[in-house]
Amino acid sequence: MKVLLINGSPNEHGCTYTALSEVMTTLQSHDIETELLYLGKKPIAGCIACMKCFETGHCFRDDAVKDIQMRLHEFDAIILGSPVYYAQPTGQIVSFCQRLFFCKEGEMAGKLGAAVVSCRRGGASSTFQQLNMFFTIANMPIVSSQYWNSVHGFTPDDVRKDKEGLQTMRSLGENMAWMLKSLAGHPHPEYEPRLRTHFIQDKY
Repeated sequence: MKVLLINGSPNEHGCTYTALSEVMTTLQSHDIETELLYLGKKPIAGCIACMKCFETGHCFRDDAVKDIQMRLHEFDAIILGSPVYYAQPTGQIVSFCQRLFFCKEGEMAGKLGAAVVSCRRGGASSTFQQLNMFFTIANMPIVSSQYWNSVHGFTPDDVRKDKEGLQTMRSLGENMAWMLKSLAGHPHPEYEPRLRTHFIQDKY
């Protein structure tokens, strides 16, 4: 079993990393393999809906999105981590997820998903909700915790003082480990062919 944790903060070892590390340590204590992906400071291009990925199975851009698309089969769960930018996730992680899910939505089914948010003061709940939207459109069960998955602080040292926030991260790790082990060996449901209704009708 392997979990991919994505750090969508431009600060490699900032508050979001501190929160994700707490989850990661808990998962590792249950002998679950983890991989932490730092998206970096450079912009990540958004999806341009060229549809080439439907032909090739991956995005035409040679970047971290393409790498994870090619390796998606390795992971049983995905945790998205982001700081709050104007009550939203960072542009890097949004662009990353839009391209990843657009191409691989079908292969996401059955993988566990969770969102982790760091903020100085406010905006955590709306950011948390937006990240969870990626999971709920792709047949991915969301792993919960004892509270909404957020930590508070302006610096990593601040976050380390957020005892409840760090405990929430550990509870998330415990629940994800439990669900991964409980579901091991059980294939996800067989779904009907996907229907897509466009709300445009011919005139009678």
